[in-house]
Amino acid sequence: MSISSQTALPEVDLQPGRPPVLHTNPPDDAVRWAAENRAALSAIVAEHGSVLVRGLGLRDAAETVAVFHQLARTGLMTERETFASRQTYAEGVYSSSKWPPSQPMCMHHELSYRLEFPGLMLFACLSAPIEGGATGVADSTAALDVLPGDLVERLEREGWMLVRNYNEEIGTSIAEAFGTEDPDAIASYCHANAIEFEWRSDGGLRTWQRRSAVIRHPVTGRRSWFNQIAFLNEWTLDPDVHEFLIDTYGAEGLPFTTRFGGGDPIGEDVVRLLTETYKANTMREPWQAGDLMLVDNIRSAHSREPFTGPREVLVGMVDPVRLADCSPTVNVNAG
Repeated sequence: MSISSQTALPEVDLQPGRPPVLHTNPPDDAVRWAAENRAALSAIVAEHGSVLVRGLGLRDAAETVAVFHQLARTGLMTERETFASRQTYAEGVYSSSKWPPSQPMCMHHELSYRLEFPGLMLFACLSAPIEGGATGVADSTAALDVLPGDLVERLEREGWMLVRNYNEEIGTSIAEAFGTEDPDAIASYCHANAIEFEWRSDGGLRTWQRRSAVIRHPVTGRRSWFNQIAFLNEWTLDPDVHEFLIDTYGAEGLPFTTRFGGGDPIGEDVVRLLTETYKANTMREPWQAGDLMLVDNIRSAHSREPFTGPREVLVGMVDPVRLADCSPTVNVNAG
């Protein structure tokens, strides 16, 4: 639906340490408001990397789904290769990942291990937690600029590797990740998406895939730190959880971890450095019920803080982008 903006949006509120905030009065029709202001919101995101819309007054999942459809230029994505369970509200609209509330979800770019990933992330808060739970954002180019040159050069040359082990006891199931349990269909998906795989004797599935850690934004051409090296690494896990998983499954059987593209382990010191770099560049604003947030998934990483109390944040992954269109530094061969 293409509707030009009927009224000029107010200026974006820019404050240090906070994402850009756009204050608006609750419209009579949030869906129409989104349609009328899509171009203006896109321009704000293009300039700043993200924007939090406050005052829109989103009330329920049905209204949020309709708003997401208005803001998507080329459609909503069905998630594949998920690492944590989600509730599905509608095609391409999900709950936040089911991750322990007491544990942070550190900065990452959504589905950055896939050959196709969302160009834009949409978040809508229907119920704000009592404390914490903010969705932080961090500029990926700013993070890249301050990382050690030798580390960046190695990761540009080698890329990064995501290693996953699917079983029936922990993490997402094979069906949740691939949308099927059919071995032939899973094999076809892996071949088409440059994923190496093997079936284990216990019926579990092990996969590994090599991707670029640094890419260029397909619109601006800016170099961006774009990966989930820190978030999906074993050293990001709570120490007690990490110890339990190692004792139970062994170092090679962890539900997920990341490596350098050549297969070498990524040490705890590197993960700590990446996490601290993100923290130094994080902008945050506590959620309020009814808020809407748009995040350029390439330019900006996002996170989730620990929280207490009920928290309902819906997620839409929209406007798919192909890795091949982002000047990847590592070639992958999809069958």
